Amino acid sequence: MKKKCDLIEALSNANGISGFEDEVLDIIKDNKPQNVLAEEDKFRNLYLRPQNSKKNKYTIMIDGHSDEVGFMVQSIKSNGQIKFLPVGGWIPHNATAQKVRIKNSNGDYISGVISSKPPHFMTESERNKAIEFNDLSIDVGANSKEEVESIFLIEVGAPVVPDVTFEYRVLNNTMIGKAFDNRLGCACVLKTLENIQNSDLEINVVGTISAQEESGLRGAKITAETVKPDLAIVFEGTPADDTFKPEDEVQSSLKKGPQIRHMDRSMISHPRFTHYARTIAKENNLPFQDAVRVGGGTNGAPIHLSNGGVPTIVIGIPVRYIHTHYGITAVEDFEIGVAWATKIIESLNAEIIDSF
Repeated sequence: MKKKCDLIEALSNANGISGFEDEVLDIIKDNKPQNVLAEEDKFRNLYLRPQNSKKNKYTIMIDGHSDEVGFMVQSIKSNGQIKFLPVGGWIPHNATAQKVRIKNSNGDYISGVISSKPPHFMTESERNKAIEFNDLSIDVGANSKEEVESIFLIEVGAPVVPDVTFEYRVLNNTMIGKAFDNRLGCACVLKTLENIQNSDLEINVVGTISAQEESGLRGAKITAETVKPDLAIVFEGTPADDTFKPEDEVQSSLKKGPQIRHMDRSMISHPRFTHYARTIAKENNLPFQDAVRVGGGTNGAPIHLSNGGVPTIVIGIPVRYIHTHYGITAVEDFEIGVAWATKIIESLNAEIIDSF
């Protein structure tokens, strides 16, 4: 079972906040199917095109984003404390007292701890005050700015990632790690391309690994313009809500299958394509969860508005505690998500797409 998780482990452990996705792309290139050509653009988006593709009428784009939420060094104080800003959607109290890794000018990663004031020194008002990022800094054990710069070689603008190591738990077939949003999606793209490599398809398939999703869905604007898809499947690591919502309101639970998103803050999923995808899942006995979200957004937003309008669905793998240091996710939800996308792609033809 461990071998099934090797790809996800490598992707999860890779360091890659928005704009610094290099390690992630290297892993994807090393693990792509042999019949797939990889091409990278100037934005660090990656395009994965099967070599045996026919000149079919329609093209489907399957997308996952390579970046993770993290931080960036903003300044270094005279006492050696490092000020930073969030990259992506963080809540300050989720970051305090956690370990991070800062990439220095040599390309090495330096461990540090996000500072927290001991309760012994807090006033009553400080105990009740909401934490802001401006209150926090990163401590690498230095006593001066000179030490940070000359010994640790840390500079302003350096990327910072959560210092977390992936763990697979055989006891219940779950995974704990960082960056499941959206390294799970990247793995879904690779595994789906692997599944269809010997299929006689009636549509073209292009896998895209889009950069900088967490900083404004930026990379997918470029990948969509480049691929010009006729329809799209977006893979996401989606926030699980099964630990805090009433049971009858839960729409993203671990081990109940991937989520298909009908609506979020960024898009309304194409109703006819959504209906078709749900039908395919039912016909193949693949469990799934329906979600109507009041918040959040995915690369589906720029993709579905491209090329004159693209029928787009979002398949999400539930992840507990998303946009924090540690996420928890289930292997079976990932595997079902890949199987679902594979069945959808293998079933599509020009007549079905025209019906959308």
